[in-house]
Amino acid sequence: MTSPGPTPRTRHRKKKSASAEIDSSQLGDVGDAKGAMAPQEGQGHSRRNSHGHGHGHGLLVDRQDKYASLRIRALSSVWMIVSFCAVIYLGHIYIWAMIVGIQIVMAKELFKLAALAQREKNLPGFRLINWAIFLTGMLYVYGRFMNRQLTVTISSDRQLARIFIVFLRYHTLICYSLYIGSTITFILSLKKGLYQYQFGQYAWTHMILFVVFTQSAFTVANVYEGILWFLLPVALIIINDISAYLVGFFFGRTPLIKLSPKKTWEGFIGASFITMAAAFLLAGILGRYQWMTCPRTDLSTGWLTCDPGELFVLRHLKLPRFLEALLPDWFRWQSWTYLPIQIHALAYGLMASSIAPFGGFFASGFKRAFKIKDFGDSIPGHGGMTDRMDCQMVMAVAAYIYYQSFIAHRRLSVDSLLPRILKLSTQQQVELYYKLGNILHGEGITF
Repeated sequence: MTSPGPTPRTRHRKKKSASAEIDSSQLGDVGDAKGAMAPQEGQGHSRRNSHGHGHGHGLLVDRQDKYASLRIRALSSVWMIVSFCAVIYLGHIYIWAMIVGIQIVMAKELFKLAALAQREKNLPGFRLINWAIFLTGMLYVYGRFMNRQLTVTISSDRQLARIFIVFLRYHTLICYSLYIGSTITFILSLKKGLYQYQFGQYAWTHMILFVVFTQSAFTVANVYEGILWFLLPVALIIINDISAYLVGFFFGRTPLIKLSPKKTWEGFIGASFITMAAAFLLAGILGRYQWMTCPRTDLSTGWLTCDPGELFVLRHLKLPRFLEALLPDWFRWQSWTYLPIQIHALAYGLMASSIAPFGGFFASGFKRAFKIKDFGDSIPGHGGMTDRMDCQMVMAVAAYIYYQSFIAHRRLSVDSLLPRILKLSTQQQVELYYKLGNILHGEGITF
C-alpha cells in the first residue's frame, strides 16, 4: 500500500515551521554591533548546511552578496574620513562644532525611535519639552567642561566680558532654573489617559541625555587638552572596527556573542593585536606635532606653540650588553628612540579593543529589543549616526578618565603653579604651606 499524503493540518504545521525558521534567520541579521565611521557588519558568519541546521560555520568571504555592501560602506567611509581630516585641520572649535552636530543628530534619531516605539500621541508642544531638557543638559555640561576656555576668552574683551560674565558667574543657577522650568511645563502638560506615555517619554529623554550626550561630551574635554587626546582614541576605534571586520571577513568562524552573531573571536582577537600596534605607531607620529599636543586654553583658532612636556620628548632605549653579545653582527637595531606617550598609547589601544566594543554590543541589544536593524539612515551603508558612535561614546569616557588619572598631573609643574601661588596673600600662602605639609606627612614624606 502507498502511504497517504500529508493531511491539511500537517501541511499547515510544516508551513508554520518554515515561516518561523525564516523569521529566526531574519532576526539574526538585526542589531549588529557598530563602531564609529567604519564598517563592522559581518565579522563572521554562521552558515546553515543543506539540512537547515547550524552545525557548520563558513567564511563570510564566500558570500558574494556582501561585496556590494562592502563597496557602499567603503565609499561612505572615505567621504567621512576626508571630511573628518578637514575638521581636524581647522582646529579645536570646529571639532567642538562637529561633535555638537553629531550629538543633535543622535538625539533626533533616538527621539524618533522613542516616538515610534510608544506610538506617538498628538500632543502639541510635548516634543519641544524634550528638546528643552536636552539642550539645558548640553548647556550645563559644556559650561562645566569649557569654563576655563570661556573665562580666558571673555577676559580679553570688555564687550564679551559684559555679555557673558553673568552667565559664567551664575551658570549652575541658570541651568537649574531652565531644567526646573522644563519639568514644571512637563507636569502641567500631563493629560488623563496619556500618563504612561508622557512619563515614558520623560524617562527616555533623560536616558538620551545620560547615555548619549553626557558620555560623548567627554570628547570635547579631550579635544581642549590637545587634539591628540581626541584624535588617538577616535582613530583607534576606527582601526579596531575595520580590523575586526576584515579579520572576521576572511578568517572568522567562531561566534563571539549572541547579541551580534556576525562577530567572531578571530576578528576580536586579531583586531586587538592590530589596534595595539597601530596605537604605538600612531602616537609616535602625532606626538611630534605641536598642533596635536598643545592644549587650547581659549576659544581662538590661531596656531599653537607650547612646551610639549616630558611625554613628547624623545628618549633612547638601548639593549643591555649581554643581549648585544647574543645578537648577530648584521643585527643593527641595538637602540631605539621613542616618545613616552607611546607607552600610554598601548593602554588606549587596549581600551579600544577590549572595552569600547561593548558599546556596540549594548547598541545591538538595544536594537534587538526594538526589532530594528539601524537607528537611522543618515549615513549610506552605515545606518544612522548612533550606529557609528556607540563605541566612540564608551571610548571617550575611558580616554578622559585615563588622561585625568595618569597623564594630567604630569603636565603640571612647579614653574607653572608658582605665579598663581605668588598671587595669594601671605596668610593664604602660609595656609597652603601647612596643608601641603600635612598631606605629604600623611604619605610618609618628611623634610
